[in-house]
Amino acid sequence: MSFRPKRLAEVVKRDLGSIIQKDYQPEGTFVTVTKVTMTPDLMIAKVYLSVFSPGRDDKAVYEYIDDHIQEIRYKLASKIRNQVRKIPELHFYVDKSAEYIDKMERLLDDVDIPEKDSDNEEG
Repeated sequence: MSFRPKRLAEVVKRDLGSIIQKDYQPEGTFVTVTKVTMTPDLMIAKVYLSVFSPGRDDKAVYEYIDDHIQEIRYKLASKIRNQVRKIPELHFYVDKSAEYIDKMERLLDDVDIPEKDSDNEEG
């Protein structure tokens, strides 16, 4: 990714994060924009979201955001219109990195590694 897509991805991440947290975060949930990647032509923004919603189905939160995608894009346009000619399409994806980290931590906790006995060490 060249400089321009990277820079625009950071701007979109920052502005989308504030838009979603302010206006499109269902009560009792916490939605975070964890990563944004832009296509080389700057026409599509792949937006990765992490959702923390105790006692609520995550899918419902993603559906809620998808239902409001045009409004979110419009609000993004009002923030970045001076930086781009055309506002990118927004494609939302589930960020599974937190799940992956949890899985790896559980696996590491399950591994039984015997402790070294300092008396039996050979020098």
